[in-house]
Amino acid sequence: MVKKEILDTALAQHLSSLPPDGREVFLLHDGQIRLTTIAATGLINQMRANHDTGLLETYVLGQAYLAGGLLSSTVKENDRVQLNIECGGPIGGVYTEAWANGAVRGYLKHNPIPLEKPLESLDLNELYGPGFLTVTKILEGRKNPFSGQVMMNYGDLAKDLAYYFRQSEQTPTLIILSIHFDQQGAVDGSGAIFIQALPGCDEATLAAVEDLSAALPSLGASIAKGVTAKAFIEEHYQTFGVHYLESQGLDFFCPCSREQNETYLSQLEKEEQADILKNGPFPLELVCLNCNTHYHWSEDELKALLAHGE
Repeated sequence: MVKKEILDTALAQHLSSLPPDGREVFLLHDGQIRLTTIAATGLINQMRANHDTGLLETYVLGQAYLAGGLLSSTVKENDRVQLNIECGGPIGGVYTEAWANGAVRGYLKHNPIPLEKPLESLDLNELYGPGFLTVTKILEGRKNPFSGQVMMNYGDLAKDLAYYFRQSEQTPTLIILSIHFDQQGAVDGSGAIFIQALPGCDEATLAAVEDLSAALPSLGASIAKGVTAKAFIEEHYQTFGVHYLESQGLDFFCPCSREQNETYLSQLEKEEQADILKNGPFPLELVCLNCNTHYHWSEDELKALLAHGE
C-alpha cells in the first residue's frame, strides 16, 4: 500500500505532537470487567487522506475503523476480525478488517455518501437504514471462520455492536466511539472504549460502570488536548480499581502491493490477458478498495509482465 501524505501542515504538526496511536487493556473491580481503549487520531487521519473522505464519510468510516481497532483486541497473533455492515440507506455498506497486531483497513461502499438534503445532525440512523451487522473472526489454524450476525436495531454502530455481543456471545457490552472535529473540520482527536463484563461480574458493578461511562467527557476531545487514552481511563475509572494489563500499537495498514496485483494479472485467463493488451486502457489501473492505493502499468510493462507469465 501507499500512505498518502497529510497535506494540512497545521494538522500534521498537531498529529506529531500527540502520543502515538495504540490500544490499552485493563481490568476493573478485581477482574470483574475488561476494558479496552484505543487512541487513534493518526489512524483516522491517515484513513481520511488515503480514501479522500469528506466530513460525513470520515465520521462513518472512522467509527468503523475505531470499532475494528477495538475488535482486534479479541484475537491473538495472526488472527483477524472483519466487520461488515450491509444496509439499505445512503451509506450502503461499510467494511473493515483488523489484525491482532493493531493493523486496520477498510472502505465505504459509497464515497461520497449520496444525500438528498443537507444533514442537520450526525445521527446516522436514517443514513444506515435497515441492515445487518456481521462480525467474522478468522483464526490461524482453523479451517472455518467464526461468524455472527444481527440486524441493526439502532442505526448507531456503537450501540449495534454492543447489541451484537449481547446477542451472539451473551456478553454485556458497552462501546464508545469518539471522533472530535476542530472548527476547520479536521479530526484533532479520536479514540474508543470497549467494556465487557467477565464471568462473575455482579449487576450492581456493571450498572455503576455503565452510569459512569455515560457521563464521561469526550475521549476524542481529551486526546486532542494531549491526554493519553491510558491516563483518561486511569483518571475516570479510578474508583473501580484500574489494573493495567497490556498495550499494542495501532496503524492504518493494508497488505496489498504491486507485486500482489501483478500475480493476479499473470493468473488471469489467456483470453482476458489478450483483451487487456488489445483494448487497454493504458495505463492499466487497479485500485485496492481497502486502502485506495492506485497501481498503474504502462502498455510496455503489461506486455513484459504477461509475456513473462507465458
